[in-house]
Amino acid sequence: MIAAMQEYQLTFIDLALGRNALRFGSFTLKSGRESPYFFNAGLFDDGEALAVLGQCYAAALQRSGLQYDMLFGPAYKGIPLVAATAVALAEHHRRAVPWAFNRKEAKDHGEGGTVVGRKLAGRVVIVDDVITAGTAVRESVELIRRAGAQPVAVLLALDRQERGLGTTSAVQEVEATMGLRCVSLLTLSDLIETLAGPAGDRVRISDAQLAALRAYRERYGVA
Repeated sequence: MIAAMQEYQLTFIDLALGRNALRFGSFTLKSGRESPYFFNAGLFDDGEALAVLGQCYAAALQRSGLQYDMLFGPAYKGIPLVAATAVALAEHHRRAVPWAFNRKEAKDHGEGGTVVGRKLAGRVVIVDDVITAGTAVRESVELIRRAGAQPVAVLLALDRQERGLGTTSAVQEVEATMGLRCVSLLTLSDLIETLAGPAGDRVRISDAQLAALRAYRERYGVA
């Protein structure tokens, strides 16, 4: 049994469902697997949704107890996420946290370089939506370390807790191979427990869809 859900987690579920960013049904993933649910952070596409999402990220980061000095958002999805998180930390937690993001291509005029925002320094938290192959995180880690800073964690919206090609999930692989802590607003187990419990009354999902989520976790999930 998982711990009681935090208010920011329930807020995130409500937001994801309200903006159709979290859907239930049958979806073919890039891996070829048939998933009973699908998450698309790109649908948090207006100011209100982004503001609420930033508050959820900030609350999760504060609750984690992580010691950090700044935030970094990998291009492209990580850019609005890191900005929204930094704003929420200032407005709701009284922390003026520096932040930066990268360009896909280096700028060859003006100030030049690939990083926009505060110079990377100290302990850095990478802010993104999900980890699939881990490519964006790996590139971010290399960029941060080249700048002389220390990547300490990845802040995510959703951890699917799903095996990749091996026996571990993408999140577990990042933690094991890169030495980073992964902090997620929500895991698949969190979602299933919420839908099955009293809070599930606020979510429109059938018994068959809930059973499909459990079966998918049983087939592809990690410990």
